[in-house]
Amino acid sequence: MTAKTHAEPVIRRRVQITGVVQGVGFRPYVYRLAHECGLAGSVLNDSAGVDIEVQGSPESVRSFLNRLRPEAPPLSRIVTFDVSELSPNGDRNFCIVLSHGTQEQKVLISPDVAICPDCLREMLDPADRRYKYPFINCTNCGPRFTIVRDIPYDRPLTSMSVFPMCAECQREYEDPANRRFHAQPNACWKCGPQVELWDSTGKPLLGRDPIGEAVARIRAGEIVAIKGLGGFHLAVDATNNEAVERLRQRKRRFEKPLAIMVPDVHTAEMFCILNDEIRSTMQCVQRPIVLAPRREGTAIAASVAPGIHELGVFLPYTPLHYLIFAAGQFEALVMTSANLSEEPIAIDNQEALARLGNIADWFLVHNREILIRSDDSVVRVAKDKTRQIRRSRGFVPMPVFLDREVPSVLAVGGELKNTICLTRAKTAFLSQHVGDLENAESFGFFQETVEHLSRILEIEPKAIAYDLHPGYLSSQWALQQSDIRLIGVQHHHAHIASCMAENHLDDKVIGFSLDGTGYGTDGHIWGGEVLVADFAGFDRAFHFDYVPLPGGAAAIHEPWRMALSYLHHHYGADFWNFDIPFLKALDRKKADIVVSMIEKKLNSPLTSSCGRLFDAVAALLGIRNTVSYEGQAAIQLENTMSFETDAAAYSLEISNGLIKTKPLFDELLRDLSAGIPTGQISRRFHNGLINGFVTIARRLRDLHKLDRVCLSGGTFQNFYLAENLVQELESAGFQVFTQSEVPCNDGGLSLGQALIAARQIS
Repeated sequence: MTAKTHAEPVIRRRVQITGVVQGVGFRPYVYRLAHECGLAGSVLNDSAGVDIEVQGSPESVRSFLNRLRPEAPPLSRIVTFDVSELSPNGDRNFCIVLSHGTQEQKVLISPDVAICPDCLREMLDPADRRYKYPFINCTNCGPRFTIVRDIPYDRPLTSMSVFPMCAECQREYEDPANRRFHAQPNACWKCGPQVELWDSTGKPLLGRDPIGEAVARIRAGEIVAIKGLGGFHLAVDATNNEAVERLRQRKRRFEKPLAIMVPDVHTAEMFCILNDEIRSTMQCVQRPIVLAPRREGTAIAASVAPGIHELGVFLPYTPLHYLIFAAGQFEALVMTSANLSEEPIAIDNQEALARLGNIADWFLVHNREILIRSDDSVVRVAKDKTRQIRRSRGFVPMPVFLDREVPSVLAVGGELKNTICLTRAKTAFLSQHVGDLENAESFGFFQETVEHLSRILEIEPKAIAYDLHPGYLSSQWALQQSDIRLIGVQHHHAHIASCMAENHLDDKVIGFSLDGTGYGTDGHIWGGEVLVADFAGFDRAFHFDYVPLPGGAAAIHEPWRMALSYLHHHYGADFWNFDIPFLKALDRKKADIVVSMIEKKLNSPLTSSCGRLFDAVAALLGIRNTVSYEGQAAIQLENTMSFETDAAAYSLEISNGLIKTKPLFDELLRDLSAGIPTGQISRRFHNGLINGFVTIARRLRDLHKLDRVCLSGGTFQNFYLAENLVQELESAGFQVFTQSEVPCNDGGLSLGQALIAARQIS
């Protein structure tokens, strides 16, 4: 097309854009916009992003520049936008200039995202050539990160390389006016991936409708493994309690909540209480699992989330998901990660058969290879903000953008909820959720992630940051690396640094770092820490008083041990005289063994953990004596809170750098003996912590002249504690910073490690 001619002067401008602007339909978008505005010039991908030159009348150029950002493709993210003047030349057309060599290698790769409305409409149109095609996509949607083998992001370097495009798909791919222009996964029934239904031995079920057959099996109460974007799901009908229980037994996930997928937001309203922010988050292109308050008396099986007041609910995000719901008319499906408990998600067809053959009855597979595991992301909406709990599919590999350039560092995270982080210039790239590094399979996934992310980002780190705990597999791996600087980072310092990095803070802050376990610089197990910190270092200003952790890891799985530890710590052997149900229900023989361990200091390391304090209180209140997943006791303690009575608070003694809990236990035990309801005791406990933390913040403000407070650590996933502490601190005149872009739990730890190490290098 020839640019319009104008009598008025002609100007030329250059626009240089960085961010997520390649592989997301940005060049064809610019091409169409330039033609609409009647401009000549060009657009090309370069090593930083996209380089645009436009020429035409001042009014047309101004219109182009004004529209360029707000109308950009939905998957793009513009980070920098620089406009400069050029001298007009003889251009009369606008064209897309192909990139050369390795120019595309340092741009940002888009995450995998949900099917877009245009593709969904085409897939459900009987007249469309891709009617019911399970792998329909365009530049606005579909797989990205999980199919990338190497860079640049081009079809030959993705798992689509084995599917040569048919003539019709190739025409779309080469047409700048088509939304499938340079859509690397572009395919159709003729040339693309296909689905099959296998039995548990890998034998294909012959038939013309594998999706319909899979739906029939789910309706019959069977378990079907379904291959998705970043791995397999295990699916059962969420309204069939027997099927859900069978899945739990086979998967060995006995009580931990299971996520449910529903066909649309209207159906989600049947099961959960949604506000505008939750609805918006559910429908975003990332399609995370969203934790939402559950409605009572719904058709969802009781075994989906026992003892929990929330459901993890999410919408379909692949074409295959939509086809399953269309064929089955399901209200809700359990869609949980396809693995045995604590193992990484399965991604390969044969791997799935080998690992899941004793769990799934059927396998709905396809022949497009998944190159990198990426579990579903989990978020919660709090204070009208979407907060990450598990940051993975849909969000990775989008970086956290920093306010200054930092050296390239690899940070390897912790043991639980592991992620890694790589920094480059003003960006920090957190990996997808790796999980708990407790077995060889998870450790293998960790190593895969380090290798894959380093390769596609082309980052050669100058240092490796690791947690101080000598038993962590991630730390052991780091310490085995040679010819590179190694920097150990204290766990709770990393939590506060993570919050600082996300909020673009640099100077000292008051940091509340509360969680279950972290290795302290004194060799004890920390977890209830108040730090005065910046990236360069920290001072431990306050911490919960130490108590024994009888049995070590056993005390984490059996909260009754922590209840005994606190009772013995505060009252010695006299605690047996308390008239409370907890003591009456104990196995006295087992209890005496634990007390003996505490007194003899046998396998009873000292801990200041806030998480273990929650465990102890939950056990004393008869809520949980044992747990089957991390944080279960604390979650159920929060769930029991009553809001029908006064908002009284228990007391803490705060002196000489210690947060002493004896006054709290004195008052709690008195209430227990008096028969005060559990919900009321739980709320008084939470309020006591909030009041104590505000008192500490005030003292540190007076001492250090600091009014900025950072909250981080897994304990702040407690909605009541986090929301009310923020409110009280703000009312006291503090600036309070929390986390939403990365998890406050150990999933965000690697970001803090990386920034601390980067400061040391600088």
